[in-house]
Parts: sequence; C-alpha cells; structure tokens
Amino acid sequence: MRQFLSSQFEVRIDLAAIFIVALAIRILATPLAADAQQPGKVVRIGVLANTPPTTPEVARNWEAFRHELVERGWVEGQNLLIEYRWAEGRVERFPSLAAEVVSHKPDLIVAASTHGARAAKQATSTIPTVMIYVSDPIGEGLIASLARPGGNITGPAFGVGQEIVGKLLELVKETVPAVSRVGVLSYPDSSSAAYLRSAQVAGQVLAVKLQVVEVRRPTELEGAFAAMTRERASAFLVLPHSFAFAHATQIVELAAKSQLPAGYPYREFVEAGGFMAYGANAPDMFQRAATYVDKILKGAKPGDLPVEQPTKLELVINLKTAKALGLTIPPSILVRADEVIR
Repeated sequence: MRQFLSSQFEVRIDLAAIFIVALAIRILATPLAADAQQPGKVVRIGVLANTPPTTPEVARNWEAFRHELVERGWVEGQNLLIEYRWAEGRVERFPSLAAEVVSHKPDLIVAASTHGARAAKQATSTIPTVMIYVSDPIGEGLIASLARPGGNITGPAFGVGQEIVGKLLELVKETVPAVSRVGVLSYPDSSSAAYLRSAQVAGQVLAVKLQVVEVRRPTELEGAFAAMTRERASAFLVLPHSFAFAHATQIVELAAKSQLPAGYPYREFVEAGGFMAYGANAPDMFQRAATYVDKILKGAKPGDLPVEQPTKLELVINLKTAKALGLTIPPSILVRADEVIR
C-alpha cells in the first residue's frame, strides 16, 4: 500500500513538472508570436515627405493613410506614434531629415516621394521603409525587382507605369487637336528621366513636337512659362515630381496667365483650377501604403512584399477652366472622365 501511494505521488509530481515546463514555454514564446500587437508596446513611425498637410488635398492623403491604419488596429496615442518631417519643397533637405529620422530609431519609415525614399535608403539599410509616390523605383536603385524588392524598401509605386505620361499627352492632343507643339515641365534629376522618355515616344507617335523646359526652384517657373510662350507652345505637360506637387498653385496660376491648356499628373492641380489630370488616385495610394505598414509591423519582410503598380487611374477635367481657355471638351473625352468639375 505504501509503495502504491509513493508511485502515485511520483506520477503527480511528474505531471506537475510537465505542466510547469509547458506553461513556461508558452509564456516565453508568446511575446515572440505577438510582439507587434502586445499590450503596452508603442510602435514608432518616421515620415519623410515633401509637402505638409496645409491644403485640403494633401491633408486628404494623410487622412486616408491614418484611417487605414486605424482600421487595422494601429491608433495614434495608443499603440502608435508617428513623427513627421517635411522638406517643404526643398528636396535638398531630405538627406538631413532622413538622418534625423533614423537617429530616433523608428520601427518603420514612410517615404512619400522619390527624394525621400532615396534619402532613406542612404541613411539606413535595416529599418523597413514603405515608399509612396516614387517615380521609378528600379531605375532609382531602390529595389531589385517589382516581384521581390529585396532589401528594406517596398510599397506602392506611383510611376511604375510611365505610360501614364504618354496617355496624358494623348488626351491633351485629342482634346485640343490643333496642338502641334507642347511644352514639358521637367526637372534635372533621375526621377524625371523615365517620364520624359515616355513623353518623347508618345510625341513621335502623335506627331507633336516637345519643348522640354527644366526647372530647379520656384523662382524659375515664371521664366519657364515665358520660354514656352516665346516658342509658341500651344499646351504643356507637367511631369510627376514632388517639386510640381509642392508648387501646384503657382503652376496653375501661371498656366492661366499664359492661356495654356495643361495636362497634369495629379488631380490636385485640377481641383486648384488646372485644365486636365490623368494619373493614380493619391488617397488610394496612401491607403495602400498603410496596408504595407501593417504587414511589416506584424512581421512581414519588406523585401518579400511585391511593389504594387497603380491600379486606380482617374481622368479629371475642369470645365470652368476649359471655358476660360475657349475650349470645348469632346464628348468622347467627357464620357471617359471619372470626374468633371463644373
């Protein structure tokens, strides 16, 4: 009897030991499996962007970004801290801003321009970075390929489809058939090269001569329009670039003063009084960028997340501006427009 009780007691001890070991393993493993969402942990995101949200258009983009994060469980003031750094139209500031962001050791960086993404890549090769509005991520050396970016950078790319610029020139030509010479507002850096090549190919197909006018700073814009007028351009294109976005109002005002119909890459230009825009939907891109942030914070590697091309392209036309320019929009264009501002 005594031997039976002894062996029964030993079994209970063994079972208790197994239970304690199993519980210990579970406790130790839990933080590793749920680190991104563990209670009390605050994730830090550093943002590198050109234009601060001082206009409704820019504010709308960042609101779409934050809303999507909230939908996925990331709430500022609870488990998320976002620190913004704005270049405010001075792209030369990006390297120092990127260094400042990296010095704070964020869990992730969001770079909302080609210059911002380039500066982030130079500043760190380890901190995950989600890019937005990058013109040519492969050409810029930011990623190895669209399917497998490699490295620490991924996200939705604005300019993977450079055919957007060619399509924009085609729409301008279809709207204003008499156009034979088109000015092209360009910028002397690599981020414009792919777009400019696309415009030149489209120009040859459409029998339109292009006049490329480069600008480096806002003070050169007035001279650029004077040059286009002097060379008798009858329309102009604005290539996608953070500089153009930052100075949209000035560009639209100069276009109105010069009486030149223009094709823009961002709807924000048309909302500001511009003639026509064709390109990716900006709030949609910022929303999609937030999905990348969510996946990475939950353990995905940036190099394994494919870079998405624009899927939601929109044509926006301002009829008030067309009337001021003395133009009649063909019905074939109006029926294809996603939005018409009257």
